[in-house]
Amino acid sequence: DTMDGVDPALVIGASTEILSGNGMILTAGGVDSHVHLICPGVIEEGLATGITTIIGGGTGPAEGTKATTVTPGAWNLSMMLRALDSWPVNVALLGKGNTVRGDALREQLIAGASGFKL
Repeated sequence: DTMDGVDPALVIGASTEILSGNGMILTAGGVDSHVHLICPGVIEEGLATGITTIIGGGTGPAEGTKATTVTPGAWNLSMMLRALDSWPVNVALLGKGNTVRGDALREQLIAGASGFKL
């Protein structure tokens, strides 16, 4: 069966992937914009509730992560991005923005920070 409103003349490009949705339910994903990445369970719980995008930070089970949503420095950013790579979730890590040094901000952006927390 074809859904009402789907035109047979619909243009599908060479890079279009057709997926079968038989027996499935498609829902929009949620965005959590204040995530403290203190353990893998945070991602599991978010996915279980429909979260598909997380914005925040942290360095795992560390004291600083409990109090803020920041992933400080290039090394921590690269390690957290590696750790999150296998999870089926969109990630935007926040770097530490409370500095007067532009090079420190650039370093974090190059390492993968999506933004900064002040």
